[in-house]
Amino acid sequence: MIQVPRDDRSVIGQWWWTVDRWSLGAILAIMAFGVMLTLAASPPAAERIGADSFLFAKRQFLFLPLALLVMLSISLASPRHVRRLALVVFCGSIVLLAATFVIGIEIKGARRWISVPGLSSLQPSEFVKPSLAVISAWLLAQSRTERRAPGYLLSTVLVGGVLALLVMQPDLGMSVVVASVWAVQLFVVGLPMWVAGFGAVAGAAGMVGAYFLFSHVRSRFDRFLDPSSGDNYQVNTSLEAFMNGSLFGRGPGEGTVKAQLPDAHTDFVMAVAGEEFGLVVCLMILCLFAFVTLRSMSRASKETSLFITLAATGLAVQFGLQAAINMASTIQLIPAKGMTLPFISYGGSSALAMAICLGMMLSLTREHAGLREAV
Repeated sequence: MIQVPRDDRSVIGQWWWTVDRWSLGAILAIMAFGVMLTLAASPPAAERIGADSFLFAKRQFLFLPLALLVMLSISLASPRHVRRLALVVFCGSIVLLAATFVIGIEIKGARRWISVPGLSSLQPSEFVKPSLAVISAWLLAQSRTERRAPGYLLSTVLVGGVLALLVMQPDLGMSVVVASVWAVQLFVVGLPMWVAGFGAVAGAAGMVGAYFLFSHVRSRFDRFLDPSSGDNYQVNTSLEAFMNGSLFGRGPGEGTVKAQLPDAHTDFVMAVAGEEFGLVVCLMILCLFAFVTLRSMSRASKETSLFITLAATGLAVQFGLQAAINMASTIQLIPAKGMTLPFISYGGSSALAMAICLGMMLSLTREHAGLREAV
């Protein structure tokens, strides 16, 4: 067993004794569940398209180690370097996000992906989320520490511009995540009540507008409120999987629903977990996501640097909210929404973007992160 002395002043030594090892361990456990569920859920999906049974599994096994390397590398960085990285990632992903309207791949009526050789496709909006959270945190922190800095205005313009691009794709689920993270950061930094009230009204108006403007949103809400009004095949099949699995599941490889669910290896991977491994394993996965989110927010709240508090909180909320939306959609607690479960659903863009998100979060929640901010 490798031991790192407490007086080790190397980069790795300082990282080991300051990083949140409990959160890191929980993230590694989530990745382990991702490997297990990829092996369970992906073969039927690959066979349906006439490919090798383990095509998606092999690809995911390339993405996950790369994601782990990216996450650990970023977690070594200082807060200043995290801020610079976020700016670079944001600028690059915004260019690619705009490019989707010209060279993007249209799938199910939405242009969200760009074809990339070797990666199949890239979803730029996945990379916008973590970088925007960090940049917005810096702008909001500057507006509080530097009275003349137009942080609120610039943050509003950036978030508004990103939301406009996402709605045009359209990708309303991602828009909800971006807006929610920004709203939490505004709450943490402190808002006048009239601004909070205006934001709540604007959010409600946006949901109503989406219902009337986008037919697929209206269809999903109608089917959620009245299941008999349309096709609910995937959701009903997902619920059937949970019923089949009961507490302890039918056993690895014994599930049948994954052969019927088109998105069993992506958006509905928890249904496969429910059928083959049971409610107990599903609750373990849920607890891991909740633990990482709440522990990171707790550590962020103890920081003396407002930027670090806002950025780490935004990244943690993003991680937890994405997982919550995926799980809630699977069991019909909310209208169906195609959103991956971090590190468990198949997807290269999602895995790499979440690695950037969690790498930044681990860096910002290291002990004495505020003292390293100027480094």
